[in-house]
Amino acid sequence: MTAEFAVVLPAALMVLALAVGSIMLATHRLVLSSAASEVARLEARGDSAAAGARLGDLGAGVNVQRHSLGVLHCVTLSSAPMGGLLARIAVSARGCAAMSGATP
Repeated sequence: MTAEFAVVLPAALMVLALAVGSIMLATHRLVLSSAASEVARLEARGDSAAAGARLGDLGAGVNVQRHSLGVLHCVTLSSAPMGGLLARIAVSARGCAAMSGATP
């Protein structure tokens, strides 16, 4: 093993770890975004049982906040994606849907 390789190897591993971590964060945000939109639609049409089942699929570490903006029902989901250093980064996503039967 040469000295140049010994110097470059830790840097290359660090770049690889950062790339994998960023992909994991982006994937987690995509999952939360999709789930927030789906839960907002289900709750806006009054299907709270299906919305609860969808939230149950996400796991125990997901925080849910609900609020209304006029005729829109919005759901915000947030959680930390994994353990280790990524656990310190909170990821959140919001989805909104028009409530059925609501008038502006």
